[in-house]
Amino acid sequence: MFDVLLSIAISFTITFLAIPAVINVAEMKKLFDMPDARKVHNAPITPLGELGIFAGFIFGCLLTVHFGQYPELQYFMAASFVIFFLGLKDDILIISPVKKFIGQVLAAFIIIYYGNIQIRSMHGFLGIYQVPEMFSLLLTYFAVIVVINSFNLIDGIDGLAGSLGLLSTTIFGAYFLYVGMLPYAVIAFALSGSLLAFLIFNFQPAKIFMGDTGSLLVGTINAILVLKFINIAGSGDVRFPIPATPAVGFTILMIPLLDTLRVFGIRILHRRSPFSPDRNHIHHLLLDRGFSHRMITLTLVAVNAVMIGLVFMARSVNCTILLFGVFAVFFAMIAGIYYLMPAPRLFVAKTAKEENAQLTKASHLVPLTKDSMLEQNN
Repeated sequence: MFDVLLSIAISFTITFLAIPAVINVAEMKKLFDMPDARKVHNAPITPLGELGIFAGFIFGCLLTVHFGQYPELQYFMAASFVIFFLGLKDDILIISPVKKFIGQVLAAFIIIYYGNIQIRSMHGFLGIYQVPEMFSLLLTYFAVIVVINSFNLIDGIDGLAGSLGLLSTTIFGAYFLYVGMLPYAVIAFALSGSLLAFLIFNFQPAKIFMGDTGSLLVGTINAILVLKFINIAGSGDVRFPIPATPAVGFTILMIPLLDTLRVFGIRILHRRSPFSPDRNHIHHLLLDRGFSHRMITLTLVAVNAVMIGLVFMARSVNCTILLFGVFAVFFAMIAGIYYLMPAPRLFVAKTAKEENAQLTKASHLVPLTKDSMLEQNN
């Protein structure tokens, strides 16, 4: 328990002290994320919050984790370094989606092959338990890459990715601490401490963004934690086994995972790359309906937390039923946003001129509807 508290204290302190320094250096060197038509911020803001998050997380782990007891943890740190330099280069120089994907596959290879984490059982989902080796590897690679990208893609407004990451790592850390897997609890809480300090500067109005490195790092650690959680909680050999462990693990990451899968599906249906940018994410839908960054973040985190509680209480129910229930709730929420909260109607400014007048009348707003246009012409 002392190691957990120490990891939180170290990671929080280092990140909290590092972020202001990063902001100052970014202002001197003009390292900003400039606003454009697709982005939601209106002023230049540095995306280098990743430096503070990574520093706090790494020091929190290295100073408290006993790598001799769990040798695979050193490979998790190696995968984190791969993701760190991949995201840092993308934030500063911009790299192609193909190169970014190759880097993520390399990190997944380290986690799976050297870290020895693999999905070997579906735990009753769709009636499937043990799976063939080749399918197991493909499923694990897919799961790792999707989780990594899910936090990268959900990082679109102030505080959202950090808050969801804080929620998931805290829950995973509490479970691993309870079942006696202290090193994994330390990893989870070290990232929690860093994210908590980062959110002080990232909640609306944000002074700094976590950047690709930060969001990819959060996704990488959550991928490791959720796979380990599914394997451990579903084995029955721990202090607190969970029968429907895939459903619980999936629900802990519900908002980023389902939103990513939904957006990937939309892009593929439109014959576009799954990694091509757009404004179809759930936070974009809510922004277009007048919600503030703070309200969107608090609402989505609250929805995720409530769903975690409900699925956890129903953990003895069939895994397939629980997962389809989670899907149904999420897509019902998306349907509600589309149909119960329609986007504001468009307005344009029209200027009318008198035939013989030198001055124009004042511009005024006219709704784009047929009836209103007829009234205006009359």
